[in-house]
Amino acid sequence: MQAQNFNGGIILGLSTSQVSGDKLGGFNKAGILAGGFANTHLLSFLSLQMEITYIQKGSNNPSMNENLIPDISLSYISVPIFLKYHQNSNIQIESGLETAVLLSSQDNDFYGTVPKDQSIEFNKYDLSALIGIYYKLSEKITLNSRLSNSILPIREHASGVTFQSNKGQYNSVLSFASTIRIMSCETRAPSS
Repeated sequence: MQAQNFNGGIILGLSTSQVSGDKLGGFNKAGILAGGFANTHLLSFLSLQMEITYIQKGSNNPSMNENLIPDISLSYISVPIFLKYHQNSNIQIESGLETAVLLSSQDNDFYGTVPKDQSIEFNKYDLSALIGIYYKLSEKITLNSRLSNSILPIREHASGVTFQSNKGQYNSVLSFASTIRIMSCETRAPSS
């Protein structure tokens, strides 16, 4: 007999983000990260995990009254799929891809929300690469830190100009979350 273990649970945390190409710097935009996950072991040291999460991304201009550069508010439903390498019983390293669907977007300047007809439209989808690390606190709770960056632009530059690999604006997100395992099941299949 061969056994396959599946685990599932919830993810709760915070995201800090910036948008490359918006003339602002720093992970100044705080947001919510919440959702669920499922994973399974492929080998004793390797597992596959998939998540469905709600995440807020964008950029924040802490000096809005000085430089008048708009900040950006974005909300996505994202589906990260990645491999986790089990370094030891407490530490896991992850790497993979994340596909996200845009739920809402807006530019905000000193006077409030910028009207849609005066703003460059955001792409409906965001494809990102991610890396991260997990630390196991207990049998059911782990802490996760993750860095993700868009592979494709989330929208064009205001000027419409591109240069080599710089095709527009890109999301960069640093997130901190806790995963809580709430279910575990084992399936058995006859060996061939």
